[in-house]
Amino acid sequence: MTTAVVWSSPNRNGLTASAKERIISGIRNYGSEVDEIHLNALRVKLCQACGNGWGTCRANGSCILSDDFADIYERLVRADGIVFVTAVYWHDMTEFLKALLDRLRRCETAHNGFLRGKRCLITACAGGTGLGAVECLQNMEQTLGHMGMRVYDRLAVIRYNKEYMLDTLEKAGEVYARRTAEGFDMQY
Repeated sequence: MTTAVVWSSPNRNGLTASAKERIISGIRNYGSEVDEIHLNALRVKLCQACGNGWGTCRANGSCILSDDFADIYERLVRADGIVFVTAVYWHDMTEFLKALLDRLRRCETAHNGFLRGKRCLITACAGGTGLGAVECLQNMEQTLGHMGMRVYDRLAVIRYNKEYMLDTLEKAGEVYARRTAEGFDMQY
């Protein structure tokens, strides 16, 4: 049982990194393996909308760009569950996560469908006022929904609630891993 934890923040010691660590701790407490994917440490180029808007993503479910995308995509397909953790910038996910999800969405919706039905846990970490965390979660869920992925839970972490949310994230990771292993059904 493996859970891919995809996270994006340039700060390896900030709120987003702390949230990611607590979720991973919870997943491991259950006994599941974790495949950690730090997008800021990898190369994921922006979609070029090649081929008059639809290139090889539509024709065969792959991307012509040479970077770390194909490896990340394969790791997500192999994972039993996926957790996305992002810093919040201007009420949205990081540019690194947007770049990944844009390219995944093209390959998934136009051709593959490998991620359809995968249950996800999403977390948005806002260090400023925290007002953008909920909008960020909504944007993430909508994008994942285009690919047929199902969001199990949405967790907003802001600098004002981090004292109790970090503990909550650890428990959420543990429960998510258990329910993923049990094959829970989501009725929506």
